[in-house]
Amino acid sequence: MNGKTVRWGIVGCGNVTEVKSGPGFQKAPRSQLVAVMRRDGAKAKDYAERHGVPRWYDDAAALINDADVDAVYVATPPSTHKQYALMAIAAGKPVYVEKPMAMNHAECEDIIRAGREAGVPVFVAYYRRMLPRFHKVRELLQAGAIGKPRIVNVVLHEPHHRRYHDPANLPWHVQTSISGGGVFMDIGCHTLDILDWLLGPITQVEGQASNQLGAYPPEDTVAMSFGFESGVLGTGVWNFDSFKYHDSIELVGDEGRLAFATFGDGPITLETRQGVQTFAVANPPHIQQPLIETIVAELTGTAGVCPSTAETGARTTWVMDRVLHVWRAQTGQP
Repeated sequence: MNGKTVRWGIVGCGNVTEVKSGPGFQKAPRSQLVAVMRRDGAKAKDYAERHGVPRWYDDAAALINDADVDAVYVATPPSTHKQYALMAIAAGKPVYVEKPMAMNHAECEDIIRAGREAGVPVFVAYYRRMLPRFHKVRELLQAGAIGKPRIVNVVLHEPHHRRYHDPANLPWHVQTSISGGGVFMDIGCHTLDILDWLLGPITQVEGQASNQLGAYPPEDTVAMSFGFESGVLGTGVWNFDSFKYHDSIELVGDEGRLAFATFGDGPITLETRQGVQTFAVANPPHIQQPLIETIVAELTGTAGVCPSTAETGARTTWVMDRVLHVWRAQTGQP
């Protein structure tokens, strides 16, 4: 690192970096965004000019090997996460990889192995682990607000989005060779990861996946049951052809119940025999910044460690693999 400052380079400065992550590298203490890359050089140049970034590239290797780049954020689709993560590790530079960590668990293991052998830290963008609203949920759990957790129920229903109406121009999120799966792979991972952080690792998984609408090749509906190392049991359903939106996580214990959503910043509800309480905790404007700050703190040795590592990120991909492996085999999906 350059003294006590981490100088970042972004590989893949697309939509996710506009507000969610990119400004976080500029606003976090002891952090600078010094270079960005996109295969379309004109778009990389435009991003750099709009965000006040000193340099831009149209070649990932050039950015990764830039002597003024200390650490690399890989914000490309999953199909290139492993490739660019391994390049950064080979260059001796800590890497922060977008979620899901890779196309499958085997690729995650390759990244973990390379990072360990090179002594290079790897982090994954499961930023909900540092959002204040989920810290409030964890605080309530640890304080025994619902007693001993017994069951978790997850529901995410979304209407079919119009961007999936044109089969000739599908977004990469539902092109399996690029994304590794469907919308469940893209956003269902957030729920599974935050449950890992709140309740511990999921160690048992069974599930079913199907494509009920036929609008794109990968799954659009998933149902699963799972068990945690702690003994908590859970169920989850994801459907992306629903008549309306519904997002809920329900944690039931022997003394109460917590309910909240994975997405947005709606209220957290605590129900016990004493009554019902709600807690409103807003999300920050740049939603990845709190997690980025923990990475910078760890890399500069100033305080704390990042809670979202290659090991934790790989656990979530393992869960999704367990659910989707039968579907992939039956349909010939990658």
